[in-house]
Amino acid sequence: MDKQPDRLHQLEEALAHLARLTEDLSEVIARQDRDIARLTRRLDMLVQAEAERQADQAGTVPLSDQRPPHY
Repeated sequence: MDKQPDRLHQLEEALAHLARLTEDLSEVIARQDRDIARLTRRLDMLVQAEAERQADQAGTVPLSDQRPPHY
């Protein structure tokens, strides 16, 4: 019967460890979500700026309308 309190203590430690790990992973996921959203906005801005730059050049076909080189 002496093993029962030790087992309970081990289970409580494991649960506390898993709870902390879950919180840490949740923070990582939230940060990654913010980073992805920020990078997506920046990529959209770059694509738009490049499209505007190509549209301003006279006599060229916009890069988005060209076929890839492997065709």
